[in-house]
Formats: sequence, C-alpha cells, structure tokens
Amino acid sequence: MTSFDRPHLYIGGEWVTPASTETIAVENPATEEVLGHVPAGTAADVDRAVAAARAAFDGWAASTRRAEVLDRLHTALAARAGDIARVVGLELGAPLKIAKAVQAGLPLAVLRSYADLAARPAPETTVGNSLIEHEPIGVVGAITPWNYPLHQVVAKVAAALAAGCTVVLKPSELTPLVAFLLIDAADEAGVPAGVLNVVTGTGPVVGAALAGHPDVDMVSFTGSTATGRAITHAAADRIAKVALELGGKSANVILEDADLTRAVKVGVGNAFLNSGQTCTAWTRMLVHRSHYDEAVALAAKTADGYPVGDPFDANTRLGPLVSRAQRDRVLGFIERATARRVTGEPSLPAKGHFVAPTVFADVDPSSELAQEEIFGPVLSIIPFSSDDEAVAIANNSKYGLAGGVWGSDDRALAVARRLRTGQVDVNGGSFNPVAPFGGYKQSGVGRELGEFGLSEFQQVKAIQR
Repeated sequence: MTSFDRPHLYIGGEWVTPASTETIAVENPATEEVLGHVPAGTAADVDRAVAAARAAFDGWAASTRRAEVLDRLHTALAARAGDIARVVGLELGAPLKIAKAVQAGLPLAVLRSYADLAARPAPETTVGNSLIEHEPIGVVGAITPWNYPLHQVVAKVAAALAAGCTVVLKPSELTPLVAFLLIDAADEAGVPAGVLNVVTGTGPVVGAALAGHPDVDMVSFTGSTATGRAITHAAADRIAKVALELGGKSANVILEDADLTRAVKVGVGNAFLNSGQTCTAWTRMLVHRSHYDEAVALAAKTADGYPVGDPFDANTRLGPLVSRAQRDRVLGFIERATARRVTGEPSLPAKGHFVAPTVFADVDPSSELAQEEIFGPVLSIIPFSSDDEAVAIANNSKYGLAGGVWGSDDRALAVARRLRTGQVDVNGGSFNPVAPFGGYKQSGVGRELGEFGLSEFQQVKAIQR
C-alpha cells in the first residue's frame, strides 16, 4: 500500500522539521490499516507558526493581489480534485461518489466564491460624517474537524485570506492528509510566506496552544460543543474573537400536505449523508399523524437500500465511521434506545468501523435518541398532530443548526420561519455555498460562507471627518 507519510509542517512558506519526533498514525477506517503518519505538533511549533503569520500580516492585509493569489490557489487545488477524492475516501471512508461531489467539489466552489469576493471588496461607505471601513482582524487560528476535512478548512482559510488575515491551521488528527494537498496547492500557487501555515497535532496540545495564544486575534473552530466551550474560555482571557460551528440535531418536518414519498426519501438521504457524520443531518423526521405509518414504512424501505461497504465500490452508499471510538459511541446510542427499531441488521464487513443504517419509530421527543447528536446513520421518526406541535418539537433542542420543511409552499415557508435554526430547506431547496451558514443556541456563534463568512474575519472602523 502506498504510504501517505507527511513528516514536515508548513511554516513561513517552507516545509520545516517539527520540534518533536513524535508522530500521529492516520488510519483507513474501512480496513483498519495505517495509511501514514503526520507530525504530533507541539506548543513550540504553534509559537513558530503564529510568529510567521504575524510577520506576514501587514503585507497581506495591504495587498491588492489577494484575488489573484486565491485564483491561482483555486487552479492548483482543482488540478488535485481526483487526489482529494481518493485521499478523503481513504482517511475518512467517504464513498467515492460523495468524495468527488461533496468532499472535493464543495470546497472548490467555496474557494471560487472567495476569490470572486476578494476581486470586488466592499466599497467604503459613509454614515453621516463617518467613513466606514472594513479591515482584516489579524492572525487567525483555524481548528477544523474530521468529517468534511477539506471543505471545513477552505470555508475558514479562504474567507480569512480573502479578508486579508493570515492563518495558522490545525486540521483534525483523524483526517489530516487532505489538508496537506491544500498546502501543496498553496505552495505551488505562490501564497506568500507566512500567510498560510499548518501545524498538525492533537486538540489538547496544538488546539489548546492555538486557542490560548496571546498573538492570535481570532479563533475559528468547527467541532463539538464541549470543545467549542473550552476554546471560548481560552480565548476569553485575552478578549479574542471566537467563531464557532458546533453540533446539530436538525428536524425534517413533513406536513400533511407534503409530497410524502419525496420528503421521506430525501430526508433519509440527508440523515445518512457521509454515514450520518454531518452536523446538519436531519436526524429527526417529524411526520403528521395522518401519514405517519406510511412514512415509517417508506423510511425503513429506503434505509434498507443503503448498502454498507468499501468506499471505493460503486455500489456502496454508506462507508465506515471515522474511528473505532466513533463507531462504539454510535452503537451505544442504538443499544440504549427504547424506541421501535424498524430496520434490519444486515451483515457488515469483518473489518472496518461500520454501522448499519438504522431507523427508529415512535421516538420520545425528549429522549436521548431525539436530543443528542449521534453522528452516525441513525434516524428518529416522531409523530405530530398540528403545525404548532411540529414547531414545538423541532425547537425542543439545545441545538439550532439546520432543518427541512415539506408541504405547500406558503405553509412550509411559514413553518420554516418559526424554526429556531440557522438554515432551513423548504421542499428540498438545494445547498447554497454562498448563503450564510451557522447556528442558533449551542450550535455556535457566527457565520461561514459568502459575504457573511468574509465579514467574520473583519473589523469595522469608523473615521469621523
């Protein structure tokens, strides 16, 4: 098997030797074989990377060529699209179709949008006798998750660079390899030295050092709510800005006048996307009682049509979960559930961290199954009797990241407006990579993507004349 060892860190425009000789093994979750190793970075590596980012900041903030650099980066990254899909398929276990379309395709679309935004910066505006300017916030620490390992990196890095910030990136230690493809592309594209740096390592070491670093002006984090809380505390000591994209437990509301077949099939697909390892997954399906039994039967049949197996097999629709720990966590939720399981238990590959597609019916809206983010291919179906009850159940969550509503257009839109969540799809509206993305409540603070994502990395200055 080809080795994917990446022994160096990228700091100050150079591949450098880490401060420690310790490494982190990167596993293929479908085979449980080691793909390669990356450096186990240290606080000293973070210090070096932050110093490089600080030294590069003034020049990058003043540059009029940011759009040109991002355009070259897009070209270099697009040339690696096939490698991106393959690497994500290997280190995450994403089925190849998803790896190509989403894991490789979406970050390219996002990067393209930020190259375009950098080419047309917001004009200066006036309010009375004040001139309003938008300036980059400074050095950004970007800490990214394992489930969409390139998209989440690009959503932060491209926005920060377009805004004029410099970045120190810590990718997830579970899926760090694809981030190196971005750095390879950045090096080839001539991103100026120190503008983009990468330090691999664990959250408790590298992540903590970055979040608490006195010379980091902003931390942008995607991951668990518990870790987001710790990062907020670390940044609070120096009053640094924090942007957080955290957990979700999104509801898919199917009203009585919805196209039931389409709503259920799309809903199951959304819940199982990326083997359920998606923060926006519609993991609660709320169905009007008049169609409830039909919906349960249809959801079970649809779920049974999701073959589990080798991510590189064209017939596979569900790959493995990212790690043994994640698999065991998901299985724990399934084993503790008291609701009615309506899907079977198919045989799974002997090796790999696989979980069968699982649908529960008659789920108590206040139960663990309906309240906790499981992050696996597990769907809960809950009945409701009125639009008001559906809204109450949907909003009965500590999270508020995404959701869906199906029904006649005006009625579905009215329900969507009542959901306390950052993004809602009505009747299968497609994902928009330039619309603001982020959550309410414990799903986070701030927004990513498009102009709203760009503004997160900017300060606003008023100059009175």
